[in-house]
Amino acid sequence: MAPKRNNIIPNAHFHKDWQNRVKTWFNQPARKLRRRQTRQAKARVVAPRPVDGPLRPVVRCMTNRYNMKRRGGRGFSLDELKSAGIAVPTARSIGIAVDFRRRNKSTESLQQNVQRLKEYRSRVVLLKKNPMPDNVQTSLSAGQFAIKKQPKSRERPQKLTEEDKKFSAYATLKKERVDSNLKGIREKRAKEKENKL
Repeated sequence: MAPKRNNIIPNAHFHKDWQNRVKTWFNQPARKLRRRQTRQAKARVVAPRPVDGPLRPVVRCMTNRYNMKRRGGRGFSLDELKSAGIAVPTARSIGIAVDFRRRNKSTESLQQNVQRLKEYRSRVVLLKKNPMPDNVQTSLSAGQFAIKKQPKSRERPQKLTEEDKKFSAYATLKKERVDSNLKGIREKRAKEKENKL
């Protein structure tokens, strides 16, 4: 087929011996075994502390596209630690990650992570490494604190009412936007009207 319009002239350079340059994955099973052995060796070294590292908070993924998903965050905020009654140095010494930058934007997430901290605190066993009280070693008495996946909630189909048919999302959003933009102006006008009377 002849080339049409103002496009690049096709002259691909297939001169290399590509058959000898194919990336193969024959080492995949051996790599799997090696990773497993490394994990087990690490577990023996850090025992009785958890292999997964410090305890992380449950946070929401960013942007509207992913904010229904939950994942592990960097560390607990200072408000969460304060609500749980744990000091920052103590938290870091008993295997709790701390994030000094994170801010709580909802009460629900704050309470959820506070509950997570309290549950961890109740199950953690402190083994003193040295006579000094600050130098402690942590051990979980039962299991890891995995972040549970949120169950998918599906709404059942229902018949459309007249109110649903008349509803316009565009008009509703526009009205809210206009109301928020004109709030100050309307309040100013109302005050001026009261002063005139």
